[in-house]
Amino acid sequence: MRLAVLGVGLIGGSIGLAARRRLGAEVIGFDPGPTTLARAIEAGAIDIAAASVGEACEGAEVVFCAAPVAGLADLTAAVLESCGPDTVVSDVGSTKRDIVAALGADERFIGGHPLAGAETSGVENAREDLFEGARWYLTPKSERSSGLLYDRLQRTIAGLGARVQAIDPEAHDRLMATVSHLPHVVANVLVGQAAEELTRDSERMPEVGPSFRDTTRVAGANPAIWGDIFASNREAVAEAVDAVAMRLRDAAELIRAGERDAVAEWHAGAAADRRRLLEAELSGGPLRELRVVVANRPGTIAELALALGEAGVNIEDMALYPTPDMTSGAVSLWVSGDDQAARAMALVRELGHTVSAVADGGE
Repeated sequence: MRLAVLGVGLIGGSIGLAARRRLGAEVIGFDPGPTTLARAIEAGAIDIAAASVGEACEGAEVVFCAAPVAGLADLTAAVLESCGPDTVVSDVGSTKRDIVAALGADERFIGGHPLAGAETSGVENAREDLFEGARWYLTPKSERSSGLLYDRLQRTIAGLGARVQAIDPEAHDRLMATVSHLPHVVANVLVGQAAEELTRDSERMPEVGPSFRDTTRVAGANPAIWGDIFASNREAVAEAVDAVAMRLRDAAELIRAGERDAVAEWHAGAAADRRRLLEAELSGGPLRELRVVVANRPGTIAELALALGEAGVNIEDMALYPTPDMTSGAVSLWVSGDDQAARAMALVRELGHTVSAVADGGE
């Protein structure tokens, strides 16, 4: 496999390392910084340093665009112009609505976002295992995305160690606004609140305990990167801020009322909510194979993946089996556990497809 990485920092470099060592891929890298490319070669993240976008994309089966959010759309558009019809192109940006709206009409482009990273940056901090067990969202455009290219992309990402899930781009951005972007806003506000204490009494430093340090760990992180993220997802983040402000006002009234039992119940409810959220990431079970018969039409695979992803059913693996005349085919989907398999079968039937469970060890 020949794979290209455009932007060889922490994420791009980790893709390159994992692709070379886990998939045996030949990785071509391009980055506007020549010293970055030299470091990428030295770190083993890429095999070849390309001098241009076109050179990097030549002959590539899969291309990942890993530039900062503000430059992703332009870079990805240039990549699509340079690639042939059988190349799948994805990005790793943390917001998806705008780039899918701009480029989703091209069946070769499938937006992506790995939920992985580190507090360090740069290719010298890239790791082969960065994506191990991490969720990696894909945002195919259901009426356009090529099934064969989606299959190739999700197999490649699974080979990097990640867990692929399809999601609608707007739903992705709302979700990220709450679980990823809002914590940065709250952390910034909390440190501002504490710092204000210094102006009230410059002789007294505010006490900082472990809970404050944990809650504000991400405050002020990577201002340029987060400026781009907040700008590209501004409506969803602002709505999340408004929603949490209402909850904070409710919490203030609850605490002001002084009802200890009510406060304790609220506190216990938060603990239960957190436990459910964390346990959701641990759900699973033995893999179950489902065989789906589909017509060969644009968007079918994306439609299946999105429907299952929105229902919380994760496709752990996938394989396509087109008929010789290419008019129809079968899709094998592997999902975790009997409960997810049953939900998946019901959803697939609702979409009008024939589906059956494959017995363990055979057809």
